[in-house]
Amino acid sequence: MKKFLFKTLYFFLPIIIISYPFDYIVSSYLNKSNRSLGEFEVMDDIYNSKANCDIAIYGSSRAWVHFDPKIISDSLNCKVYNFGNDGHAFDLLYLRHLEFLKHNNKPKTIILSVDVLSFRNPTGLYEAGQYLPYMLWNFDIERYTRSYNYYSRLEYFIPAVRYSGKRDELKIVSEYITKGVPAEKYRHNGYLGMDLEWNGDFDRVKAKMQAYRIKWDQERINLFDKFVNECKEMEINLILVYTPEYIEGQKFVTNRKELIKLYKKFAKKYNLKFYDYSNDEICFDKTLFYNAIHMNKKVAEIFTSKFSHVLKTELKIDR
Repeated sequence: MKKFLFKTLYFFLPIIIISYPFDYIVSSYLNKSNRSLGEFEVMDDIYNSKANCDIAIYGSSRAWVHFDPKIISDSLNCKVYNFGNDGHAFDLLYLRHLEFLKHNNKPKTIILSVDVLSFRNPTGLYEAGQYLPYMLWNFDIERYTRSYNYYSRLEYFIPAVRYSGKRDELKIVSEYITKGVPAEKYRHNGYLGMDLEWNGDFDRVKAKMQAYRIKWDQERINLFDKFVNECKEMEINLILVYTPEYIEGQKFVTNRKELIKLYKKFAKKYNLKFYDYSNDEICFDKTLFYNAIHMNKKVAEIFTSKFSHVLKTELKIDR
């Protein structure tokens, strides 16, 4: 038996010695990427403790394209960072929250941009590559992404295994090694406004189906409840915001009003502020959106200024 163990160790030792430095080099270049809609940039700021802020903005794409941290920062004279995570439901927003708190100071205020997709049960791990540089031996990433069945258990715990077959990511790293990492950022403190016109995606969906009913996942709702409680315990001021959404898109989701009631119920239960802009005048002008749920850059920045004034009153800032 002893001889067998020595032979096994003799066989695997060179692989282990080579795989870990390979993993480290690939990860350290990949996390400098401005690809994946800027998610690497946000994660890199989080893991390098560069995301310390007074006000943290959470949410999906509706957060990172709707709230300009600079406008809020200039208006309230405080540090603001937008942690919006593209295409993710609340479980993975909560994962980013956990990683943020591990490596940065807790914020005084969290603004959570909620929407109809926050509690859905996604069919796959959207932009799964964004976790690659950070997932080795990270039990929280393993815990919150395993249910999506994208990565195997070995990929979370054996160095370099997860990069096997990842041609696009390895090509990016190869380019960075030979040409240098890009100096240009995709997002700025997590934000990027979209200077786009109405793209017709919603019109094409409506041509195929008249309405849509979203099925919400109770586990994600329970996790949201846990998150609200944790914010209370940490004395973090949590504010819920439903940013403007094109009125026809609102009507398209048949159970949208049920979800708004749920957010109001949470707000009442935990004495939270919930700012619902579902009836804001912006919602009735199609030209202010580039699809049914996202405002264009110009309007997003007007909205951010408008919301900054609300925050001044909410946070009792006299400036």
